[in-house]
Amino acid sequence: MKIKKFSNKPTDINERIGAKPVVCYPNNNIDEKNLNILHLARKDMTKKNEIIIPPRDAKTFEVKRGEFFRIESIEGPQVGDLNLFNLSNLNEKFYSGKTRALYGTHLSVGDKMFSSFPYLRSLATITWDSLDWYDYDEDGGSVHDVIGTRCDPYTSKLLSGNDYHYCCHSNLTRALVNEKKLKIDEAEKIVHDVLNVFMLTGFTNDTKQYFMKASPVRPGDYLEFFAETDLLGVLSACPGGDCGSEHSSDVAKCYPLKVSIWDVDRKYLDGISFSKKSYIFSFLSVTFHPISIPSRSLKLAIDFLAFVNTGFCPAIKPSASIATSAFFDSATASPSPIFSTILSSFGICISFV
Repeated sequence: MKIKKFSNKPTDINERIGAKPVVCYPNNNIDEKNLNILHLARKDMTKKNEIIIPPRDAKTFEVKRGEFFRIESIEGPQVGDLNLFNLSNLNEKFYSGKTRALYGTHLSVGDKMFSSFPYLRSLATITWDSLDWYDYDEDGGSVHDVIGTRCDPYTSKLLSGNDYHYCCHSNLTRALVNEKKLKIDEAEKIVHDVLNVFMLTGFTNDTKQYFMKASPVRPGDYLEFFAETDLLGVLSACPGGDCGSEHSSDVAKCYPLKVSIWDVDRKYLDGISFSKKSYIFSFLSVTFHPISIPSRSLKLAIDFLAFVNTGFCPAIKPSASIATSAFFDSATASPSPIFSTILSSFGICISFV
């Protein structure tokens, strides 16, 4: 927090401050061109399934590409923490930080939920938000944030000394273990920063700290999404209830949430442009420092590293005569060989230079 000042102001302070802000990631090129089609399609949806998320618990659900899903308040004001994965590849998961960088601190209709590197594509698009009337309040607060990470037992222990395992991080992990049969350490590693559905949050004006207020959500309110690939969702009904007082405890009044899956006749999706994985097709060259390891040992090390990371062994092509001699004729490296690794979506190529 920038509230403690120990340094002296420079004499040229007026020349250093006052610069105009520049948007880091202008999102003009990713404007939601599907939204008009989706708003027409959603008028003819048919409910396929629904899942009730008990208070202070989490459940998984699956959504097929081209289907819609809703997260709904059904009994009382309740916040939910949402994780999203590519159903066939759990390593591709919601990237809260990049989504925030593209759209801002809070999401609503037309915003996309982008996935992690190296995929970086829209997993889902928000198609309806019954709370979009809330906008931003006088404190800068709004709903559906991508600021907070999720309540977790580690931060609770750090700040209070208490052990509490019905927070959202624990709930999400247990749901993956119980319903998808993952090992607990595997599940916890892929649980990620969430979309805080219905949560009313912002940053304080003075210290810029993350704050929460009682959510304005009421039974019947919902947030709706369109799946752009087959999805595995995991939703936790936060132990903070409406998050108007505290979380990570059993103090707050909590209510269940409902997830419903909706199908639509594919004729209504004509013209939809589904997102594509954002693999990098141009080469990236990474050059390492000079080495003094026998080249044959180096080759084995490089082959093993490449195999672990890519699943196949690369071909090493010596490109300098002294390196060639060392590579083929001796177990002693050339005086100062350097190797260059070429990375791309097609694999890895390693060469001496």
